Amino acid sequence: MTRAWFSGDLETIATFWQLLRRDGFAFGFTAHDRDLWFDGILHRASPGMIPSALRKSGDFEPDSADVRGALSHDAIRARDLADGRFDGARVRIGVIDWESGEREVLYRGAIGGVTEEDGHFAAELVSRKADLLRDPVPRTSPACRAAFCGPGCTRNPAFHTREAQALALDTATNAIAITAGLAPADHVGGMVVWLDGPQAGKRMQAVALNEAGKLVLDTPIDPATPPGTPILIREGCDHTLDTCATRFGNAVNFQGEPFLPGNDLLTRYPSPPA
Repeated sequence: MTRAWFSGDLETIATFWQLLRRDGFAFGFTAHDRDLWFDGILHRASPGMIPSALRKSGDFEPDSADVRGALSHDAIRARDLADGRFDGARVRIGVIDWESGEREVLYRGAIGGVTEEDGHFAAELVSRKADLLRDPVPRTSPACRAAFCGPGCTRNPAFHTREAQALALDTATNAIAITAGLAPADHVGGMVVWLDGPQAGKRMQAVALNEAGKLVLDTPIDPATPPGTPILIREGCDHTLDTCATRFGNAVNFQGEPFLPGNDLLTRYPSPPA
């Protein structure tokens, strides 16, 4: 740190929180009695939000923290929490001198889980040290382990993403019909981002096709969504070598072992000749 915080008898210091959602939305809050603008984010005065004590250690145990507050601010709504829009959001907690603008981030992490009860929410925060507990060694698999258009796959997502429309909604199967000319089967396993309507900005995954050939989504569709709502849709991949080679011409980057014998080979017994 460049400054010894809380060292004087009278301090012009407030705490602040920054929430960076996975869909690109950024939110800022401060315990000060007026809004503060810094880091390109307007930090709303939110005295109803209470941070817990931050526990930081020098070992590999994840640092613990949580944030509690009231669902009174328009930026944090119960419906958005229930829909998972804040799940996995990156979090920064720090202190700022509201006169000089000098600030220091004390905690970096992500939202691991959110609960809501009686108009209040509680968010459990997971520090970045939790990444050290993950096993980085890949396991063999017949299917490709890389995320489509992600690291290892190397495909450019711009080539497989396009604007379209949800022409019809089937609430019984939670499915949508997409713009004519797009093959629904090619988008199974892909994603849909709503560009307008009550679920604008929300990302969903296409998990299957229903009997009518519509894309089934993994998250309930708001019945108020009108037909023709614009969406951003990306193709999917079934992570098989055949699809990677014939459809995408990307077998050289296939991240799997389709011809490696499985563990059942060890349990096989030789069969006597007939």
